[in-house]
Amino acid sequence: MRSLIEKLLEEGQGVLRLAPAWVPRSFCRPGKRLKLHPDDYYVLGLERGGIDERWFSSTIRAENGPGTPEDEGLSYAVSSDGTERVLLKEIIDEMKGQIVGDDIWNQYRGWPVYAKLFDNLGPLPHHVHHNDEAAARVGKKSKHEMYFFPAQLNNHVGEFPYTFFGFNPGVTKEQVKETLMNFGKGDNRITNLSRAYKLTLDTGFDVPPGILHAPGSLCTYEPQLASDVFAMYQSVLSGEHVVPESLLWKDAPPEEVGNYDYLISILDWESNVDPDFYQKHFMAPKPVRPIEEMRAEGYVEEWICYKCKLVSAKRLTVLPGRTVTIRDSAAYGLYMLQGHGKLGVWDLETPTLIRYGQLTNDEFFVTAPAAKAGVTVTNRSKTEPLVMLKHFSENSELPIS
Repeated sequence: MRSLIEKLLEEGQGVLRLAPAWVPRSFCRPGKRLKLHPDDYYVLGLERGGIDERWFSSTIRAENGPGTPEDEGLSYAVSSDGTERVLLKEIIDEMKGQIVGDDIWNQYRGWPVYAKLFDNLGPLPHHVHHNDEAAARVGKKSKHEMYFFPAQLNNHVGEFPYTFFGFNPGVTKEQVKETLMNFGKGDNRITNLSRAYKLTLDTGFDVPPGILHAPGSLCTYEPQLASDVFAMYQSVLSGEHVVPESLLWKDAPPEEVGNYDYLISILDWESNVDPDFYQKHFMAPKPVRPIEEMRAEGYVEEWICYKCKLVSAKRLTVLPGRTVTIRDSAAYGLYMLQGHGKLGVWDLETPTLIRYGQLTNDEFFVTAPAAKAGVTVTNRSKTEPLVMLKHFSENSELPIS
Protein backbone atom coordinates (compact mmCIF):
# COMPACT_ATOMS: atom_id res chain seq x y z
CA MET A 1 0.00 0.00 0.00
CA ARG A 2 2.84 2.39 0.81
CA SER A 3 4.16 2.25 -2.73
CA LEU A 4 0.71 2.95 -4.15
CA ILE A 5 0.26 5.89 -1.79
CA GLU A 6 3.61 7.33 -2.78
CA LYS A 7 2.68 6.86 -6.44
CA LEU A 8 -0.58 8.81 -5.97
CA LEU A 9 1.22 11.60 -4.11
CA GLU A 10 3.90 11.84 -6.76
CA GLU A 11 1.36 11.78 -9.58
CA GLY A 12 -0.56 14.69 -8.07
CA GLN A 13 2.51 16.53 -6.74
CA GLY A 14 1.05 16.49 -3.24
CA VAL A 15 -2.57 16.96 -4.35
CA LEU A 16 -4.87 13.91 -4.17
CA ARG A 17 -7.81 13.44 -6.51
CA LEU A 18 -10.86 12.15 -4.61
CA ALA A 19 -13.85 10.12 -5.80
CA PRO A 20 -17.39 11.30 -4.93
CA ALA A 21 -18.71 9.84 -1.65
CA TRP A 22 -22.52 9.69 -1.81
CA VAL A 23 -24.56 9.21 1.38
CA PRO A 24 -28.28 8.29 1.63
CA ARG A 25 -30.51 9.13 4.61
CA SER A 26 -33.65 7.11 5.27
CA PHE A 27 -35.36 10.07 6.97
CA CYS A 28 -34.66 12.63 4.22
CA ARG A 29 -36.03 13.49 0.76
CA PRO A 30 -33.45 14.51 -1.87
CA GLY A 31 -33.58 18.09 -3.15
CA LYS A 32 -31.82 16.86 -6.33
CA ARG A 33 -29.24 19.66 -6.48
CA LEU A 34 -26.14 17.46 -6.06
CA LYS A 35 -25.73 17.02 -9.85
CA LEU A 36 -26.41 13.30 -9.41
CA HIS A 37 -28.36 11.74 -12.29
CA PRO A 38 -32.14 11.77 -11.56
CA ASP A 39 -32.25 7.97 -11.95
CA ASP A 40 -29.60 7.48 -9.25
CA TYR A 41 -31.00 9.23 -6.18
CA TYR A 42 -32.57 5.94 -5.00
CA VAL A 43 -29.99 3.64 -6.59
CA LEU A 44 -29.12 2.11 -3.21
CA GLY A 45 -32.70 0.95 -2.62
CA LEU A 46 -35.78 2.51 -1.06
CA GLU A 47 -35.03 0.92 2.30
CA ARG A 48 -31.74 2.87 2.47
CA GLY A 49 -33.40 6.14 1.49
CA GLY A 50 -32.58 8.76 -1.11
CA ILE A 51 -29.10 10.19 -1.61
CA ASP A 52 -29.17 13.73 -0.27
CA GLU A 53 -25.58 14.18 0.90
CA ARG A 54 -22.13 14.16 -0.66
CA TRP A 55 -19.18 13.99 1.74
CA PHE A 56 -15.78 15.58 1.06
CA SER A 57 -12.33 14.50 2.30
CA SER A 58 -14.02 12.24 4.81
CA THR A 59 -12.24 9.74 7.04
CA ILE A 60 -15.34 8.72 9.02
CA ARG A 61 -18.08 6.25 8.13
CA ALA A 62 -21.68 7.39 7.84
CA GLU A 63 -23.91 6.00 10.58
CA ASN A 64 -26.93 4.77 8.65
CA GLY A 65 -27.91 1.69 10.61
CA PRO A 66 -28.17 -1.93 9.41
CA GLY A 67 -27.11 -2.53 5.84
CA THR A 68 -24.65 0.36 5.74
CA PRO A 69 -21.50 -0.55 3.76
CA GLU A 70 -18.26 -0.34 5.73
CA ASP A 71 -16.94 2.42 3.48
CA GLU A 72 -20.11 4.55 3.17
CA GLY A 73 -19.15 8.20 3.55
CA LEU A 74 -15.43 7.50 3.30
CA SER A 75 -13.35 9.28 0.64
CA TYR A 76 -11.09 7.41 -1.77
CA ALA A 77 -8.05 8.89 -3.48
CA VAL A 78 -7.89 7.72 -7.09
CA SER A 79 -5.24 7.71 -9.81
CA SER A 80 -5.52 9.87 -12.89
CA ASP A 81 -6.69 6.92 -15.00
CA GLY A 82 -9.12 5.78 -12.29
CA THR A 83 -7.71 2.27 -12.04
CA GLU A 84 -6.19 2.52 -8.56
CA ARG A 85 -7.70 3.82 -5.34
CA VAL A 86 -6.92 4.00 -1.62
CA LEU A 87 -9.01 5.29 1.26
CA LEU A 88 -7.95 8.78 2.31
CA LYS A 89 -8.03 7.52 5.90
CA GLU A 90 -5.49 4.81 5.06
CA ILE A 91 -3.24 7.35 3.35
CA ILE A 92 -3.31 9.61 6.40
CA ASP A 93 -2.79 6.72 8.82
CA GLU A 94 0.25 5.62 6.80
CA MET A 95 1.83 8.98 5.98
CA LYS A 96 0.66 10.96 9.03
CA GLY A 97 1.99 14.53 9.13
CA GLN A 98 3.19 14.33 5.55
CA ILE A 99 -0.49 14.59 4.60
CA VAL A 100 -2.28 16.62 7.29
CA GLY A 101 0.70 18.42 8.82
CA ASP A 102 2.63 17.47 11.94
CA ASP A 103 0.63 19.78 14.19
CA ILE A 104 -2.70 18.24 13.17
CA TRP A 105 -1.36 14.69 13.29
CA ASN A 106 0.27 15.11 16.71
CA GLN A 107 -2.92 16.50 18.19
CA TYR A 108 -5.59 14.34 16.52
CA ARG A 109 -3.79 11.32 15.07
CA GLY A 110 -5.84 11.78 11.92
CA TRP A 111 -7.90 14.24 9.88
CA PRO A 112 -10.45 15.60 12.39
CA VAL A 113 -12.87 17.29 9.97
CA TYR A 114 -14.80 16.72 6.78
CA ALA A 115 -17.34 18.67 4.74
CA LYS A 116 -20.57 17.72 3.05
CA LEU A 117 -23.27 18.98 0.76
CA PHE A 118 -26.63 18.59 2.48
CA ASP A 119 -29.44 18.59 -0.08
CA ASN A 120 -32.90 18.02 1.38
CA LEU A 121 -36.18 19.01 -0.25
CA GLY A 122 -37.68 20.04 3.08
CA PRO A 123 -36.36 20.99 6.51
CA LEU A 124 -34.64 18.61 8.91
CA PRO A 125 -36.05 17.98 12.39
CA HIS A 126 -34.99 20.24 15.27
CA HIS A 127 -31.95 18.30 16.48
CA VAL A 128 -28.75 18.59 18.47
CA HIS A 129 -25.16 17.39 18.21
CA HIS A 130 -23.72 16.24 21.52
CA ASN A 131 -20.93 18.04 23.34
CA ASP A 132 -17.63 16.35 24.27
CA GLU A 133 -18.90 14.90 27.53
CA ALA A 134 -22.17 13.52 26.15
CA ALA A 135 -20.54 12.12 22.99
CA ALA A 136 -17.79 10.43 25.02
CA ARG A 137 -20.42 8.44 26.94
CA VAL A 138 -21.21 6.53 23.75
CA GLY A 139 -17.61 6.37 22.53
CA LYS A 140 -17.92 9.20 20.05
CA LYS A 141 -16.71 12.76 19.52
CA SER A 142 -18.70 15.98 19.56
CA LYS A 143 -19.55 17.80 16.37
CA HIS A 144 -19.22 21.52 15.65
CA GLU A 145 -20.56 22.34 12.21
CA MET A 146 -20.91 25.36 9.96
CA TYR A 147 -23.22 26.23 7.08
CA PHE A 148 -22.73 28.06 3.80
CA PHE A 149 -25.42 28.32 1.09
CA PRO A 150 -23.74 28.45 -2.37
CA ALA A 151 -25.75 30.23 -5.05
CA GLN A 152 -24.37 27.83 -7.67
CA LEU A 153 -26.15 24.86 -6.05
CA ASN A 154 -29.49 26.48 -5.32
CA ASN A 155 -31.41 26.72 -8.59
CA HIS A 156 -34.44 26.19 -6.31
CA VAL A 157 -34.76 26.79 -2.57
CA GLY A 158 -36.78 23.72 -1.63
CA GLU A 159 -39.92 23.67 0.49
CA PHE A 160 -38.75 25.62 3.55
CA PRO A 161 -35.69 27.92 3.16
CA TYR A 162 -35.70 28.86 6.84
CA THR A 163 -33.74 27.37 9.74
CA PHE A 164 -34.91 27.19 13.35
CA PHE A 165 -32.18 27.78 15.93
CA GLY A 166 -32.51 27.29 19.69
CA PHE A 167 -35.51 28.70 21.56
CA ASN A 168 -37.21 32.01 22.06
CA PRO A 169 -35.83 33.98 25.02
CA GLY A 170 -37.87 33.15 28.12
CA VAL A 171 -38.64 29.56 27.15
CA THR A 172 -38.13 27.24 30.13
CA LYS A 173 -36.59 23.80 30.40
CA GLU A 174 -39.92 22.45 31.64
CA GLN A 175 -41.63 23.63 28.45
CA VAL A 176 -39.03 21.87 26.33
CA LYS A 177 -39.19 18.72 28.44
CA GLU A 178 -42.95 18.58 27.93
CA THR A 179 -42.53 18.60 24.15
CA LEU A 180 -40.03 15.76 24.38
CA MET A 181 -42.38 13.69 26.54
CA ASN A 182 -45.03 14.18 23.84
CA PHE A 183 -42.73 12.95 21.06
CA GLY A 184 -44.57 9.67 20.52
CA LYS A 185 -48.06 11.20 20.67
CA GLY A 186 -47.96 13.10 17.39
CA ASP A 187 -46.61 16.54 16.59
CA ASN A 188 -44.73 17.62 19.72
CA ARG A 189 -44.63 21.23 18.41
CA ILE A 190 -41.14 21.93 19.71
CA THR A 191 -40.55 24.55 16.99
CA ASN A 192 -43.41 26.57 18.51
CA LEU A 193 -40.84 27.42 21.17
CA SER A 194 -38.20 28.43 18.62
CA ARG A 195 -37.69 31.01 15.90
CA ALA A 196 -36.80 30.53 12.24
CA TYR A 197 -34.36 32.66 10.25
CA LYS A 198 -34.71 33.18 6.50
CA LEU A 199 -31.66 31.83 4.71
CA THR A 200 -29.65 34.05 2.36
CA LEU A 201 -27.52 32.67 -0.46
CA ASP A 202 -23.74 32.97 -0.09
CA THR A 203 -23.92 33.47 3.68
CA GLY A 204 -23.95 30.98 6.54
CA PHE A 205 -24.18 30.11 10.22
CA ASP A 206 -21.95 28.72 12.95
CA VAL A 207 -23.56 25.83 14.89
CA PRO A 208 -21.64 24.62 17.96
CA PRO A 209 -22.51 21.40 19.84
CA GLY A 210 -25.50 21.69 22.15
CA ILE A 211 -27.43 24.06 19.85
CA LEU A 212 -30.81 22.83 18.64
CA HIS A 213 -31.26 23.52 14.94
CA ALA A 214 -33.65 22.49 12.16
CA PRO A 215 -31.76 23.12 8.90
CA GLY A 216 -33.79 24.63 6.10
CA SER A 217 -34.15 23.39 2.55
CA LEU A 218 -31.28 25.20 0.80
CA CYS A 219 -28.50 22.99 -0.55
CA THR A 220 -25.85 23.59 2.09
CA TYR A 221 -22.07 23.25 2.25
CA GLU A 222 -21.24 22.06 5.77
CA PRO A 223 -17.66 21.95 7.06
CA GLN A 224 -17.70 20.11 10.40
CA LEU A 225 -15.82 18.01 12.90
CA ALA A 226 -15.54 14.35 11.93
CA SER A 227 -18.47 12.87 13.83
CA ASP A 228 -21.97 11.67 12.98
CA VAL A 229 -23.44 12.05 16.48
CA PHE A 230 -26.95 13.55 16.88
CA ALA A 231 -30.42 13.27 18.42
CA MET A 232 -33.69 14.42 16.83
CA TYR A 233 -36.03 16.41 19.13
CA GLN A 234 -38.89 17.10 16.67
CA SER A 235 -41.49 14.41 15.94
CA VAL A 236 -43.42 15.74 12.90
CA LEU A 237 -42.04 17.99 10.19
CA SER A 238 -43.65 20.44 7.79
CA GLY A 239 -45.69 18.37 5.35
CA GLU A 240 -46.57 15.79 8.02
CA HIS A 241 -43.32 13.83 7.65
CA VAL A 242 -42.84 11.70 10.76
CA VAL A 243 -39.57 11.21 12.66
CA PRO A 244 -39.09 7.78 14.33
CA GLU A 245 -38.86 8.00 18.12
CA SER A 246 -35.67 5.93 18.03
CA LEU A 247 -33.89 9.03 16.69
CA LEU A 248 -34.86 10.98 19.83
CA TRP A 249 -32.66 8.59 21.80
CA LYS A 250 -29.93 8.14 19.19
CA ASP A 251 -26.52 8.35 20.88
CA ALA A 252 -28.02 8.30 24.38
CA PRO A 253 -26.32 5.79 26.72
CA PRO A 254 -28.62 2.79 27.35
CA GLU A 255 -29.06 3.79 30.98
CA GLU A 256 -30.36 7.25 29.92
CA VAL A 257 -32.99 6.08 27.45
CA GLY A 258 -36.32 7.31 28.80
CA ASN A 259 -34.68 10.05 30.91
CA TYR A 260 -35.96 13.32 29.48
CA ASP A 261 -33.87 15.34 31.91
CA TYR A 262 -30.80 13.83 30.23
CA LEU A 263 -31.98 15.16 26.86
CA ILE A 264 -32.25 18.63 28.41
CA SER A 265 -28.81 18.33 30.02
CA ILE A 266 -26.96 17.92 26.72
CA LEU A 267 -28.24 21.29 25.48
CA ASP A 268 -26.14 24.44 25.82
CA TRP A 269 -29.08 26.16 27.43
CA GLU A 270 -27.77 29.73 27.63
CA SER A 271 -26.77 29.73 23.96
CA ASN A 272 -30.12 28.24 22.91
CA VAL A 273 -32.11 31.08 24.51
CA ASP A 274 -29.61 33.86 23.74
CA PRO A 275 -31.52 36.88 22.32
CA ASP A 276 -28.39 37.80 20.33
CA PHE A 277 -28.09 34.37 18.70
CA TYR A 278 -28.24 35.74 15.13
CA GLN A 279 -25.54 38.37 15.69
CA LYS A 280 -23.23 35.80 17.28
CA HIS A 281 -23.69 32.96 14.80
CA PHE A 282 -24.46 34.48 11.37
CA MET A 283 -21.53 34.63 8.93
CA ALA A 284 -21.14 36.77 5.81
CA PRO A 285 -18.01 36.28 3.65
CA LYS A 286 -14.85 38.11 4.79
CA PRO A 287 -12.09 38.87 2.25
CA VAL A 288 -8.69 37.56 3.30
CA ARG A 289 -7.12 40.75 1.91
CA PRO A 290 -8.46 43.98 0.39
CA ILE A 291 -10.58 42.92 -2.59
CA GLU A 292 -9.07 45.35 -5.09
CA GLU A 293 -5.57 44.09 -4.30
CA MET A 294 -6.63 40.51 -4.91
CA ARG A 295 -8.56 41.33 -8.10
CA ALA A 296 -5.47 43.02 -9.50
CA GLU A 297 -3.67 39.68 -9.01
CA GLY A 298 -6.48 37.73 -10.67
CA TYR A 299 -8.50 36.29 -7.81
CA VAL A 300 -10.70 36.91 -4.76
CA GLU A 301 -10.48 34.74 -1.67
CA GLU A 302 -12.86 34.98 1.29
CA TRP A 303 -13.38 33.28 4.62
CA ILE A 304 -16.91 31.88 4.60
CA CYS A 305 -16.79 29.80 7.82
CA TYR A 306 -14.64 31.40 10.49
CA LYS A 307 -16.19 31.38 13.97
CA CYS A 308 -14.58 28.15 15.20
CA LYS A 309 -10.83 27.54 15.37
CA LEU A 310 -11.31 23.78 14.95
CA VAL A 311 -12.92 23.89 11.50
CA SER A 312 -13.13 26.62 8.87
CA ALA A 313 -13.61 27.24 5.15
CA LYS A 314 -12.73 29.65 2.33
CA ARG A 315 -14.18 30.44 -1.08
CA LEU A 316 -11.62 31.02 -3.84
CA THR A 317 -12.67 32.74 -7.06
CA VAL A 318 -10.15 32.92 -9.92
CA LEU A 319 -11.05 35.50 -12.56
CA PRO A 320 -11.50 34.52 -16.23
CA GLY A 321 -8.26 33.77 -18.06
CA ARG A 322 -6.07 34.26 -14.98
CA THR A 323 -3.48 32.04 -13.28
CA VAL A 324 -2.67 32.43 -9.60
CA THR A 325 -0.59 30.61 -7.01
CA ILE A 326 -2.37 30.31 -3.67
CA ARG A 327 -0.56 29.45 -0.45
CA ASP A 328 -2.26 28.22 2.71
CA SER A 329 -0.82 27.44 6.12
CA ALA A 330 -2.62 24.08 6.44
CA ALA A 331 -3.92 21.09 4.52
CA TYR A 332 -7.41 21.31 3.06
CA GLY A 333 -10.08 19.53 1.06
CA LEU A 334 -11.65 21.34 -1.88
CA TYR A 335 -14.77 21.10 -3.99
CA MET A 336 -15.31 22.82 -7.32
CA LEU A 337 -18.44 24.97 -7.58
CA GLN A 338 -18.08 26.63 -10.97
CA GLY A 339 -15.84 26.82 -14.04
CA HIS A 340 -12.99 24.73 -15.40
CA GLY A 341 -9.22 24.91 -15.52
CA LYS A 342 -6.17 23.45 -13.82
CA LEU A 343 -5.09 22.77 -10.24
CA GLY A 344 -1.38 22.05 -10.42
CA VAL A 345 -1.18 18.99 -12.70
CA TRP A 346 -4.89 18.17 -12.40
CA ASP A 347 -7.73 19.19 -14.68
CA LEU A 348 -10.56 20.99 -12.89
CA GLU A 349 -14.16 20.52 -14.01
CA THR A 350 -17.64 21.15 -12.67
CA PRO A 351 -19.80 18.38 -14.13
CA THR A 352 -23.44 19.02 -14.94
CA LEU A 353 -24.60 15.43 -14.37
CA ILE A 354 -22.87 12.62 -12.44
CA ARG A 355 -23.80 8.94 -12.49
CA TYR A 356 -23.48 7.00 -9.24
CA GLY A 357 -20.00 5.44 -9.22
CA GLN A 358 -18.65 7.80 -11.87
CA LEU A 359 -15.35 9.56 -11.20
CA THR A 360 -15.08 13.34 -11.45
CA ASN A 361 -12.44 16.09 -11.46
CA ASP A 362 -14.23 18.35 -8.98
CA GLU A 363 -12.83 17.19 -5.62
CA PHE A 364 -9.27 17.13 -4.28
CA PHE A 365 -7.23 17.03 -1.07
CA VAL A 366 -4.24 19.35 -0.83
CA THR A 367 -1.60 18.01 1.54
CA ALA A 368 0.05 20.29 4.08
CA PRO A 369 3.40 20.51 2.21
CA ALA A 370 1.65 21.33 -1.08
CA ALA A 371 -0.60 23.92 0.57
CA LYS A 372 2.36 25.70 2.16
CA ALA A 373 4.44 25.59 -1.04
CA GLY A 374 1.51 27.00 -3.02
CA VAL A 375 -0.87 25.50 -5.56
CA THR A 376 -1.18 27.04 -9.01
CA VAL A 377 -4.75 27.46 -10.25
CA THR A 378 -5.62 28.41 -13.84
CA ASN A 379 -9.03 29.51 -15.07
CA ARG A 380 -9.27 28.43 -18.70
CA SER A 381 -12.51 30.25 -19.40
CA LYS A 382 -12.49 33.71 -20.98
CA THR A 383 -15.87 34.61 -19.48
CA GLU A 384 -16.72 32.51 -16.43
CA PRO A 385 -15.12 32.67 -12.97
CA LEU A 386 -13.60 29.53 -11.48
CA VAL A 387 -14.95 29.02 -7.95
CA MET A 388 -13.97 26.45 -5.33
CA LEU A 389 -14.70 25.85 -1.65
CA LYS A 390 -11.85 24.84 0.68
CA HIS A 391 -12.28 23.40 4.17
CA PHE A 392 -9.61 23.21 6.84
CA SER A 393 -8.98 21.81 10.27
CA GLU A 394 -7.04 24.24 12.45
CA ASN A 395 -5.62 27.10 10.38
CA SER A 396 -3.22 29.63 11.90
CA GLU A 397 -4.46 32.34 9.50
CA LEU A 398 -8.07 32.11 10.68
CA PRO A 399 -9.50 35.47 11.82
CA ILE A 400 -11.62 34.27 14.78
CA SER A 401 -14.50 36.63 15.47
